[in-house]
Amino acid sequence: MIRMKRLCYALLLLFSILSAGQVSAQVIDEMGDESKLYASTKLVNQFFRRFNGEEDEKGERYYEGNKNFHDPAIRRRYIGILFDNQNTMIPASLKKEFAQEMTDKSGQKFLDFHSGNWMAEVNTLFTYQGKEQPVTLFMKLQPQRLGYEWVIEEVYFDPFKKYFHKDTTAAKKFLHPMSHELDFMNLRKAFQESENPESYTPDEFAPSYLTLFLYEMKRGNLKFKTVREVKFHFFQLNNWYFEVSQFNRSGYNSGWLISNVVKTSEENKKAIKNYLYGKN
Repeated sequence: MIRMKRLCYALLLLFSILSAGQVSAQVIDEMGDESKLYASTKLVNQFFRRFNGEEDEKGERYYEGNKNFHDPAIRRRYIGILFDNQNTMIPASLKKEFAQEMTDKSGQKFLDFHSGNWMAEVNTLFTYQGKEQPVTLFMKLQPQRLGYEWVIEEVYFDPFKKYFHKDTTAAKKFLHPMSHELDFMNLRKAFQESENPESYTPDEFAPSYLTLFLYEMKRGNLKFKTVREVKFHFFQLNNWYFEVSQFNRSGYNSGWLISNVVKTSEENKKAIKNYLYGKN
């Protein structure tokens, strides 16, 4: 009888342990690996801090005076995991070169939230003349009293491009240099006989899509619907340009990550901006 009781007790204890293990496994499975949540760069500000070596993978801050604050070795490791590792278009050698240059002990390079030379690309959806149309807003931070504010710096809206077809060929029509002697009466051909009056503007003329955008909004022709996607472009590091996008997926390599990086001259950065603005 005693042996039977002991056997029953042992079986009951074993069943309890197995049940507890199943429950624990179920809880872990449902909640996911907590370390993956810590490793994910969930906020843009987190991206800045981890890039600069001012926060660990658990979100704990490093402040000046802490031995890990701006530590080159720690930064090199963090920058390595701040890339979208599923993007096979970025060579491993380029990632390594980028991380090494950012953390070179002779002169480390850091990101500065308030120094400018970075911008947000906000892909939105508007209704225009009764149809849904994508509109890309390029936004920057500017000082505002005691703080900062986001402002719209440039707009790309494809329908606006059809309004301007400036003729830059050698055969283009022009106003004769002696037009002033005719009291500029030949302006008729610029304003009445031409479908492209922009051809009579200076060589450096470029239309302001932002002005057109605001004008059409004020007239009620453009109405905001929603934001579809956000990414960021960084130009503040000498000889480098990179892009940061958000990746909502499971695993360690998620959140705000570097989706593109280019080693380039400061002069070429202007060409990159013009390309983004649709001015090429």
